[in-house]
Amino acid sequence: MPFHSKTTTRGYLWQEQLQVDNGLLNNGCFLDALGVVPHVFLLFSTFPILFIGWGSQSSKVHIHHSTWLHFPGHNFRWLLTIVLLFVLVCEIAEGIVSDGFNQSRHLHLYMPAGLGILAAITSIVYYHNIETSNFPKLLIALLIYWTLAFITKTIKFVKYDDHGIGLRELRFCITGLLALLYGLLLGVEVNVILRRRYMWFPCPTEVKPPDDLQDLGVRFLQPFVNLLSKSTYWWMNTFITSAHKRPIDLKTIGKLPISMRALTNFQRLRKAFDAQEKGPVPLKGSRWIWLALRQAFGRPLVLSITFRFIADLLGFVGPLCISGIVHHISSDNHSVKLLGVHFISSEAFLANAYVLAVLLFLALLLQRTFLQASYYVAIETGIKLRAAIQTKIYHKIMRLCTSNMSMGDMTTAQICSLVARDTNHLMWFFFLCPNLWAMPVQIVMGVLLLYSLLGVSALIGATVIVVLAPLQYFVATRLSRAQKSTLEHTGERLKKTNELLRGIKLLKLYAWEHIFRSSVEETRRQELRNLRTFALYTSLSIFMNAAVPIAAVLTIFAVHVHMHSATDFDLSPAVAFGSLSLFHILVTPLFLLSSVLHSTVKALIVNGYFTWTQGCPTLTNIDIKVPFGQLTMIVGQEGCGKSSLLLAALGEMHKISGNITWNSSDPGLIILTACVFRKRGSVAYASQRPWLLNATVEENILFDMVPNEKRYKEVIEVCQLQPDIDTLPQGDQTVIGERGIILSGGQRQRISVARALYQQTNVVFLDDPFSALDIHLSDHLMHEGILKLLRQEKRTVVLVTHKLQYLPHADWIIAMRDGTVQTQGTLKDIQCAEPELFEQWRTLMNRQDKENTTELKRKSFRRPMYSTDTLATEDEDEESSTSTDEDSLRAELRHRTTIPWSSFATYLRAAGLLLLPLLVLSQLSKHSLMVAIDFWLAHWTSPECCCAVLLSQDCEFSHSSYLQVFCGLCALGIVLCLVTSLAVEWTGLRVSRELHCSLLRTIVLAPMRLFETTPLGNILNRFSADTNTIDQHIPVTLECLSRSTLLCVSAVGVISYVTPLFLIALLPLAVACYFIQKYFRVASRDLQQLEDSTEMPLLSHYSQTIEGLTTIRAFRHEQRFKKKLLEHTDANNISSLFLMAANRWLEVRMEYIGAFVVLIAAVASISNALCSQLSAGLVGLGLTYALMVSNYLNWIVRNLADMEVQLGCVKRVSGLIHTQPENYDGLMTPAQVPAGWPKYGEIQIKNLSVRYDSSLKPVLRHINSHIRPGQKVGICGRTGSGKSSFSLALFRMLDTIEGQIVIDGIDIAKLPLQTLRSKFSIILQDPILFSGTIRFNLDPERKATDQMLWEALEIAQLMPVVKALPGGLDAMVTEGGENFSQGQRQLFCLARAFVRKSSILIMDEATASIDMATESILQKVVMTAFADRTVVTIAVSPCTSLNYTIQSYTAGVFSSGPRGPLSCRVLLQTASDFLVTLKTLISWFRCV
Repeated sequence: MPFHSKTTTRGYLWQEQLQVDNGLLNNGCFLDALGVVPHVFLLFSTFPILFIGWGSQSSKVHIHHSTWLHFPGHNFRWLLTIVLLFVLVCEIAEGIVSDGFNQSRHLHLYMPAGLGILAAITSIVYYHNIETSNFPKLLIALLIYWTLAFITKTIKFVKYDDHGIGLRELRFCITGLLALLYGLLLGVEVNVILRRRYMWFPCPTEVKPPDDLQDLGVRFLQPFVNLLSKSTYWWMNTFITSAHKRPIDLKTIGKLPISMRALTNFQRLRKAFDAQEKGPVPLKGSRWIWLALRQAFGRPLVLSITFRFIADLLGFVGPLCISGIVHHISSDNHSVKLLGVHFISSEAFLANAYVLAVLLFLALLLQRTFLQASYYVAIETGIKLRAAIQTKIYHKIMRLCTSNMSMGDMTTAQICSLVARDTNHLMWFFFLCPNLWAMPVQIVMGVLLLYSLLGVSALIGATVIVVLAPLQYFVATRLSRAQKSTLEHTGERLKKTNELLRGIKLLKLYAWEHIFRSSVEETRRQELRNLRTFALYTSLSIFMNAAVPIAAVLTIFAVHVHMHSATDFDLSPAVAFGSLSLFHILVTPLFLLSSVLHSTVKALIVNGYFTWTQGCPTLTNIDIKVPFGQLTMIVGQEGCGKSSLLLAALGEMHKISGNITWNSSDPGLIILTACVFRKRGSVAYASQRPWLLNATVEENILFDMVPNEKRYKEVIEVCQLQPDIDTLPQGDQTVIGERGIILSGGQRQRISVARALYQQTNVVFLDDPFSALDIHLSDHLMHEGILKLLRQEKRTVVLVTHKLQYLPHADWIIAMRDGTVQTQGTLKDIQCAEPELFEQWRTLMNRQDKENTTELKRKSFRRPMYSTDTLATEDEDEESSTSTDEDSLRAELRHRTTIPWSSFATYLRAAGLLLLPLLVLSQLSKHSLMVAIDFWLAHWTSPECCCAVLLSQDCEFSHSSYLQVFCGLCALGIVLCLVTSLAVEWTGLRVSRELHCSLLRTIVLAPMRLFETTPLGNILNRFSADTNTIDQHIPVTLECLSRSTLLCVSAVGVISYVTPLFLIALLPLAVACYFIQKYFRVASRDLQQLEDSTEMPLLSHYSQTIEGLTTIRAFRHEQRFKKKLLEHTDANNISSLFLMAANRWLEVRMEYIGAFVVLIAAVASISNALCSQLSAGLVGLGLTYALMVSNYLNWIVRNLADMEVQLGCVKRVSGLIHTQPENYDGLMTPAQVPAGWPKYGEIQIKNLSVRYDSSLKPVLRHINSHIRPGQKVGICGRTGSGKSSFSLALFRMLDTIEGQIVIDGIDIAKLPLQTLRSKFSIILQDPILFSGTIRFNLDPERKATDQMLWEALEIAQLMPVVKALPGGLDAMVTEGGENFSQGQRQLFCLARAFVRKSSILIMDEATASIDMATESILQKVVMTAFADRTVVTIAVSPCTSLNYTIQSYTAGVFSSGPRGPLSCRVLLQTASDFLVTLKTLISWFRCV
């Protein structure tokens, strides 16, 4: 290459002066040889230690990571070593390039540098082994090495300076840098000696490893490993590969380091908040929060931004190197050689194409490393922030007033959404925050470099991007709005779906499932309209991101062509492909701008959820006294404030005036108004609605108390739980599920009461504990539990109850009415003060005097929740599972390594025959056209084409033809970008519509057995998480996967076309990619599933806490539940951290492979161009596509892993869709059913045997009965005797084995199921209300008039309550009817049955949750309102059924027959047997 004459003269002068005659130090070869001495010393001194001593020891003894201890200056040493290696590589390259200008070879120009690289690598490996072994005395070898290397390089640098070699010569700069680096490393070594005192000091400093590493459970080692392992995630290798052998679980990933735990970060955040509050000017609002977040988590964010700046600056090296390489190939300078030894300048060094290829490779390695480091630090900080915010929200929940929940001010769903969604928005904002700072720098640098290449036309092209940026922002804003609107409708749909699933039994019994299905479908249609808008704007966003670079390149080249004449046309390949690469870089920050702003808006919204409003008080003029150590009963009608009084005493209501005094030393507990004195002790509290943990039966009863076997058995006996425990698979170690889903209502109630009885507290609050229990269980619990166990322990008991027959046992009675105290005192006091009230009580108490005179002892037998056949085969299954455990594991591992193509085929089939071909063809056409555009650009800018244009007589015409073709291709490419983006989104939209419609239809028509055996949470997840994934995530992942794959395939094809030799080097890279993706997909899928599975318990803990907030605070177990939250949060965060580290592990490796692809393509293209005159345009094309491989290679694997997980949603939804539905058709059509059927209500049961499922035994066998029209039939029997099964058989909810049921002369098996169920009415034990108006809850079919509705409410004793509500019949009912009491909800269910006025009414323990006075009134109402109709009443209490028996002289008793199946034992038909049977019935019921 041409050099300045001064440089050449210096080269010859230096060669002449470096003679032996002038001294050895003035000889160049001797100086280079002298520089080899330190390297040889280090290699010979450390190799024996490394490969003989430490190597043999490490092969025998595994050094545990707890011995990892970083010496002082650890990170600085690694940085200096990496820089040293880079400078040594430059020295080798400089020596090779310089040697190329000589006729003879001068090995001393680059061989010492090669030994220096080997010595530097040896030094860091040696240091790592010494450090992990914590044996610093062996560092003396490095101390000597750094000293010798510093001396030799300093001598060489001084001699260069003496001979006039200056900064213009590259070798002089490299020598100076090496001397500086060796000096700094020597300083680091001296610092280790001074800090650790391992040499020349009498007392060495003893240093212990960090506390985290001393804990064997900590396996997330990123904060503790060396810098190289941190940057490449080398420590993850064993973890990733082991996942291929055995699934990853929580035990595998271990515990979080202390600095990353939720408690640590919560304390940091709380400290920051406190500092803001104590500041000179206290701030409020969002600014106060953001300042606290900055103070707590700002420093690592600054580090992430710094890494991002460095990565973005290194990213511009790629386009510059491509431009330089193409320019070098286009020139003829590569063949020039000069004689002698030269000192080349930096400009000459960087003009070499091979040097640029190596620099491009190293720049890509560093750029990807810094980029991934920025991502890691940002996401780690975001995860820490999320944990701190979640913990702070939980602490806020612990202070939340329960009235907010009951009044609907804040729902459980809102809080869970706050925890699950909004905290994630904050986390992802922190992740994208570095982009917010780096984007301006990236844009400015990109525009400046484009201007240097293209001049003014570059500014015009950048203007196109800037002009289109507001449009992108507009699309992103609309996209955000559409997503927000979609989320609102999604929440409403899930709310309706949740109500449909929870009330599915009632809906099927009333034949209302299609009404609620239509309601869900209507909401789904609104959601789909928003999803359609969302898909449209997503398509526009994808289209603009793909089309903007094409439009900008088209504009800039067209302007460039018209601004330059043919004679000075300078659109060379170097300029064209360099600017093309710069445009790809410039578009990226503008694309991310919308995402960053979107995340910023979402993050700001989160601040609005840190406070909650207060509820309204319901008690007035409360002035009561509860005696200490005695039994106090609170009685009153429904809605009078009994439960509210307990909540007021516990401090769960807002104060208006007055106070509460808790004092165990005084003889009483004085309560004045709903306020709390917070220093009270623990109170054993059993709520009216039993609250249970998703834990074992034993854990629910113990409730974190010290196990006491004697007391535990005593409580189990008192609550009659042993028979129920015996039916469970693992006894009291059975996990009962969320809200005790596998238990009956009575079982849940008794476990809740058992928890209160087991506690050793002075005060016990029991809120209506008998509501879900039959008379036997109620009496046993009252006598053995309350009157015996609690009274013997002298505990203060406050009992809310409707069972007035227990009033004589009370020491103190409080009668409530309309939110105030009607009267209080002993029973005798009330008899004297309120004789009318006492007479009313005595009338109601006499109804069960006979039952109260005898202490009843019986065991509770319920129908087992699990089949006896299943229980019998459990041992066999366990043995067989043990024998096939290894085979199952192998099968599972094979399944985990395969892609679920069947689910992908299901997804594509749902897209239809029109969209699927359009999707495939548009993608292939688009990417083929993109390649054609770039090939045309390469042909246009090639030197041959330029020469043809210059020699042509009609230059403008020839030049314009190229531009016209280029414009046409670009325009067609833009159109195909739009078609492709629309095809992807519309395909996803159609699949979403089809799968949800099929899923909802299947669930509505599914038999009840599905809902009894499948947790409702699992079914709801198909409609929530899985549907959301299908709606919004799979289309985006599919688009990104197809785009990345086709881009990489196109890139490999183009590079192979340009340089066929690349295919040889591609094979090992492809093998490496295969194994990397193979291991990563398995680990990523496990970690994603683990993250999801650990998030569910976290959200469940929030919902459990909210639902049981009163119980938790009553027991004073706040700290225990806070600790549990920290465990759940840490488990979720460790999963997220490992998943994030696994993603970084993949991206680093795939991008390193991409860098190797660029290096191989560059070297092969340069060699091919120099040897066979390959077109410079094709070289630029190949390198541009090689950079694309580097950018998109990791996205293929990432999206493939994401698609695998997301296709699991399709698989689960598809599996549920294939559920066999109920047979809704009958032998008769609806038109063939007589009008007004059933007109009389006559029921004939002939030899009926039914079962719940074909795999189970019969629950009723050979039942025969005849119920005449208008009869009032009472059916009683002990729990599990088949009473409810008998009622369900009337609705064909069970499988009929044999026999038939004939109603008014028609066999119900012949009727359409919808017609049959629509003709009956039923009132279930558990009251179910739906969100909406009272009118909707009474008459969803909208057939009744207002007069009929008011009449039903009057019959149900609810007219005064409804009239007092704003809106009357149009007053709103909150979710689950939470704004009404338990009894009032049951009354609404009674009114609902009255509205239908069918000829047959079934009441299944309908009065279990209402007081006896209201029950008595309702029984009389039933007798009058349904005087001419058939009424079948099912009750565990003989008193309830006997009231109907007296009217109709008909009763039935169900019991377990001697053969096991359930049969009908007694059926009365005549009035003459009534008195005898009445006595027999009572005595039998006592003896059961």
